[in-house]
Amino acid sequence: MSSTRSLVFLNHVAAHRLTDVLSRPIARLRSSPIGYRLAQGVFWSFSGSLVSRGLNLLAFILVARVLGKIGFGEFGIIQSTLGMFAVFAGFGLGLTANKHVAEYREKYPDRAGRIIALSEFVALLCGGITALALALLAPWLATHTLSAPHLAGALRVGAILLFLNVLTGAQNGTLAGFEAFRAIALRSFWSGLAAFPLVVAGVYIAGLIGAVWGLLGSAAINWLLNHLAIRREARRAGIRIALDGLSEWPVLWKFSLPATLGGIVVMPVIWICHAMLIHQANGYAQMGTFNAASAFPNMLSFMAFTMTAPLLPLLASQQGSASTPLDRVNMLSTWFLGVMPALPLIAFPAIGEWIFGEQYRGEAFRVTLLLAVLTNCIILYKQGLARVLAAKDLMWWGFLSNGTWAVALLISSFYLVRWGAAGLALGFLIAYVANTVVFIPLYTWRRLVPKGTIVSVEAGIIWLSLIALAGLSFAGAPLWLRLAGLGISTLSTLCAFYRLNAPTPRLFRSEPVGCLRS
Repeated sequence: MSSTRSLVFLNHVAAHRLTDVLSRPIARLRSSPIGYRLAQGVFWSFSGSLVSRGLNLLAFILVARVLGKIGFGEFGIIQSTLGMFAVFAGFGLGLTANKHVAEYREKYPDRAGRIIALSEFVALLCGGITALALALLAPWLATHTLSAPHLAGALRVGAILLFLNVLTGAQNGTLAGFEAFRAIALRSFWSGLAAFPLVVAGVYIAGLIGAVWGLLGSAAINWLLNHLAIRREARRAGIRIALDGLSEWPVLWKFSLPATLGGIVVMPVIWICHAMLIHQANGYAQMGTFNAASAFPNMLSFMAFTMTAPLLPLLASQQGSASTPLDRVNMLSTWFLGVMPALPLIAFPAIGEWIFGEQYRGEAFRVTLLLAVLTNCIILYKQGLARVLAAKDLMWWGFLSNGTWAVALLISSFYLVRWGAAGLALGFLIAYVANTVVFIPLYTWRRLVPKGTIVSVEAGIIWLSLIALAGLSFAGAPLWLRLAGLGISTLSTLCAFYRLNAPTPRLFRSEPVGCLRS
């Protein structure tokens, strides 16, 4: 009896100590309006995306196993084709709505309502026209561009999916601008639950075209949930959604046009590179390998983007005020969320082979996965910069950056795609490295980012840790050595991020984010 009382007493003391330890940081968080808003947004974004993306990845793994490498390669080129057309149809509306709704919803609610209505109208118009064009062009594209006439039916179904994705893209931007991350989380949860059985049942019943029909059903549910959530959030904010003339149309030319042009030099170039791959020997099987190897970094990207989605509306709403802590979080959070889970994948790329099955095993898959994960780390390294450009209406800078990247990717892929999926993955890595080397010094010189965050000795340590661990995997190092390398790389990376997030990094002082110097 006495031992039971002692145990109860010790548990009470431990709970009291834990409460005391947590109460101070929680109190500090609640006392900071920006910090509290950010914490709420991250919590709901993570909660919704965890289930949704986990089920989506599981569904894609099953699709890859059922269709095999060639079928999964065909599935990948259909997705790539839809992504290319979506750039023209979307017109940068999601980003436009996100930025401007966040900026105007409290100060100028009438403008916010007009921009929401404008984004919905343009999405409906452009999405409908582009989807119709894809449906009409599907037989020609399948026969003459993809060298697979049997894909015409799947492309036609994909045209409807494209239309719904354009609408939901604009809706997602609006909800993010409202900072309605709880609504986004609930929508992600329910649409994820719906997508898994629809896609899996579709691929088992009708193969490739069934999987596309499953995605279409999920997109329809997604659109409906978004539509209801936007109307609810607008009522809460006292915003009337109505077009009311042409007063907000200049936003399209000032912000949406450069955002669209930036996308135009991305997705079509990616599609061209994918088309180059499928026209190589055993091309669709190579595309299947590339698509499967990209599934893991794509999921890491989506999770990191979703968890840091609250940052863009916060940056937009804080226009004109300097917030060095927020600037550091913006630059480091997405990179951290991408790098840490990437480390075990880099150390043990055979994880992907085991998950996708026997058809995907081999050195080509492991090398492709390693290169794709390293490329993803660079993408996430630069994501904070993309948010800064959007928040400060500097989208033409983004267009210039994307154009440089596109040229580098086309040149490198043209020479490397002959080595299949691994060659294309290396082309992507080279393009992102070249773009980073050119533009990061320019952005830091122009004071667009705190210099001590992504340009510092600590940042160099993170990159050296990633490269050293990848080197062990490329060299086929024994298991014990890769385990040791993973431990050392994880520890050094955590320490480097900790130092980077300090109020005044030891080796560089942070500079306030300001406007471009004249």
